[in-house]
Amino acid sequence: MNLASPRSLFLLAFIGCVLMMVAALYLEHVVGLAPCPLCIVQRVCVIGFGLVCLLAAIHGPARTGRRVYSVLALLFAMAGGATAIRQIWLQNMPADELPACLPSLEYMMDALPFQDIVRLVLHGTAECAEVSWTLLGMSIPEWTLLGFIAMAAFCLWQLFRRS
Repeated sequence: MNLASPRSLFLLAFIGCVLMMVAALYLEHVVGLAPCPLCIVQRVCVIGFGLVCLLAAIHGPARTGRRVYSVLALLFAMAGGATAIRQIWLQNMPADELPACLPSLEYMMDALPFQDIVRLVLHGTAECAEVSWTLLGMSIPEWTLLGFIAMAAFCLWQLFRRS
């Protein structure tokens, strides 16, 4: 298999998403960091991107199919990037301006309509602004944003490449 073939590249992108999820699960279950609602949305976007890439790798699309998969994956990368930017913005807000904490996601699923849950989760909370772990001076959402930027660049390259 040619390393630069779309099928191989989509498979590598999928493996990158798996590694991102392994890191997230390590931080949650081994280090003990509980994910906030915005972190969960970012995880869903990484998983969505990875699944699209896995489907593309299995399918081995031609030019049009490669573009369709690239656009779908780009949507997940952009949604995840926007969520990461929102969380970074919350982390840089003064503490007295942060939104109040939310009830648990399980409670909201039982008590609120879906639109309200989405609005509240994407609005963010004080919990989302807490920086409890850094690597090389960057918080988890900052690292995740770098991952989403790489994902978007990959999608754009796949979308506009000639062969």
